[in-house]
Amino acid sequence: MICLITLGLSVCVHPPASFAHGTIPPSLKGVAVPQVPGLLKGSARFVLNRKQAIVLGKALFWDIQVGSDGVACATCHYHAGTDARISNQLSPGHAPDSRPTAATFEATASGGQGGPNYTLRISDFPLQQFADPSDLTSQVLFSSDDVVGSAGSFGGAFLGTDGSSAFDSCNRAPDATFNVHGLGTRRVTSRNAPSVINAVFNRRLFWDGRANNSFNATNAFGNRDPDAGVWVWQHRHVHTQRLRLSNSALASQAVTPPLDSGEMSCSGRSFADIGRKLLSRRALQFQAVDADDSVLGRHRSLSQNGLKETYADLVRRAFPRRYWAAPLARTSGAFGAPGVGEPYTQMEANFALFFGLAVQLYESTLVSDESPFDSERDAQGTPLALDAQQRRGLSAFVDLHCANCHAGPTLSGAVQPQKGLLLSEVDRKPIRRASGATTLGLVDAAFVNTGVVPVDHDIGVGGSDPFGHPLSLTAQYLEMLQGTAGPSVDLFTAASCAMTVPFAVAAFGQPAFATNELIADGIAGTLCRASAWGRVPSAAVVAQELALVDHGRLADGTPGAFKVPSLRNVELTGPYMHNGGMATLEEVVTFYNRGGNFIAAGKDAQFLFGVGAPEETLADLVAFLKSLTDERVRWERAPFDHPSLPLVAGHEGDENSVVADSAPGFSLLAATRYIEIPAVGSAGRGADLGPLQPLSERLVP
Repeated sequence: MICLITLGLSVCVHPPASFAHGTIPPSLKGVAVPQVPGLLKGSARFVLNRKQAIVLGKALFWDIQVGSDGVACATCHYHAGTDARISNQLSPGHAPDSRPTAATFEATASGGQGGPNYTLRISDFPLQQFADPSDLTSQVLFSSDDVVGSAGSFGGAFLGTDGSSAFDSCNRAPDATFNVHGLGTRRVTSRNAPSVINAVFNRRLFWDGRANNSFNATNAFGNRDPDAGVWVWQHRHVHTQRLRLSNSALASQAVTPPLDSGEMSCSGRSFADIGRKLLSRRALQFQAVDADDSVLGRHRSLSQNGLKETYADLVRRAFPRRYWAAPLARTSGAFGAPGVGEPYTQMEANFALFFGLAVQLYESTLVSDESPFDSERDAQGTPLALDAQQRRGLSAFVDLHCANCHAGPTLSGAVQPQKGLLLSEVDRKPIRRASGATTLGLVDAAFVNTGVVPVDHDIGVGGSDPFGHPLSLTAQYLEMLQGTAGPSVDLFTAASCAMTVPFAVAAFGQPAFATNELIADGIAGTLCRASAWGRVPSAAVVAQELALVDHGRLADGTPGAFKVPSLRNVELTGPYMHNGGMATLEEVVTFYNRGGNFIAAGKDAQFLFGVGAPEETLADLVAFLKSLTDERVRWERAPFDHPSLPLVAGHEGDENSVVADSAPGFSLLAATRYIEIPAVGSAGRGADLGPLQPLSERLVP
């Protein structure tokens, strides 16, 4: 069992054992999810009562009151931790304005016009279609740069909380992109929503890794934001404190969507505004809670809707007084004030801290490790619960190099390194040059360009944060090697001992670094710096290489690279890839079998197998992937049970015509269609609801 400690809460998964064809590769022996030195000690400094914080976190995650217009965190993560909606889910994409189709919707493969409020069909997938699906060089029959994302907010400028309504008062108007004949529709994200199940084990989150491992109690960017911090009431005075809470990428991720005008918020809203809206209200007051809910059942209101407690009650029980108890009479104005209304209280001003840590602790309970793959092993180490086809698929999973990226107990290399393991977060591996040649390049570990879309469609981890810092650890490492880096932005490991041989040996026709070009690795924070093997190019050599086309011998493989997702419960988490461009596992394995959709600079040249495996092998591989489904997830048994959710599911009408909303403040906007997701208790979904279904089972032809 491999465990991670976050805020004093230990969460674990069972590591896989051996495969049928011998021993499992080291990358799949649970080399992940650690108890790393330097983790938070004495979590009572931040969380007073973990159980109460989990209650608070689950309520906040599922409550539609958190959004400006009826969207909860769970709206995009309600189905096996992902978004299973099929209407109003198309976005023009995630691209610069220089590409003409970056802001336009394209027709779909099924012949539909696509665009806002379109209902997806199985024949709309994949978004890149070839005459011969197994041959990357065959004729392209269909290609779209649109993205299957997640419908969220109408946007608009935040004006204030609208009484006791779940909706905020905002100056809403039709969006220039998301509208049907002038009637505004909800905006859609430009990337697909990954699963929150087992997300606690990831070192960074979001597809581009911008949710920092270190939580600053304000936003996603950790130490990158010089102004982030929390208010502390101590010795009858208040002061700000910078926080750097390690292994808290989930908290960094959690505080992002509630303020995003495309996901959950009207623009200009702050977390203090969310606190002002929620703290005096009963948690989940507009939603049903099952009496047998594994976390919330004991707190259920007698009305059966929501909890007995207000959010302020839950905050007081979960967090120390120093973060919320400052008397307004003594501190009025210290925490700022909205444009209209009374100054914020300390509890309102610190609401991002409460929200991020509580949601992180709740999501830390969403650990899936009871699939057939996790069953007892035979003498060869093969899970006994796998049938013959799944066993063949397990062998194919190793032989076709899937395990190189999808490693460890979560089947993702993007998780925390195991304690004591010398694991570099900057790798050196084969990538494609713009010329099509293969070279050795530097990449962020577990962020891979697989050729799903061209790099100019979405730069991924190759992008920057709002403060001008690169998201990529590779770019930061190159700055450190040149000696041009400013104050440390991220803490990360770059094991020069692991890169010495590739630096010193010529590969793919690439000249080797000469001995006189290398110096001892003296960069603070890197691994192996005391070892004779720890040698790196000098600052002058690095600058020389970076000035060359494709950065010479230090080619950067991060543009267009995305985080490697977990494969657990992958049967239920479609659509797949960061652009949501594939609907079935068959499409996914076919994509890898032909070597991707595009050949572009920076594309991974090592792990995409592209070997033309026979159809029978691909079928075996799909069968194995389905063995990774945890029946607790399929049937929403505890800890995957939940309150009810009025699910935003497109608009009344279709892509050709929508019905106007008649509610005050929503003029010229389309009426939202809701689907009621019922509350489920710890025993899970009953026979009347049936199990969760894969995307392909819910799409019409």
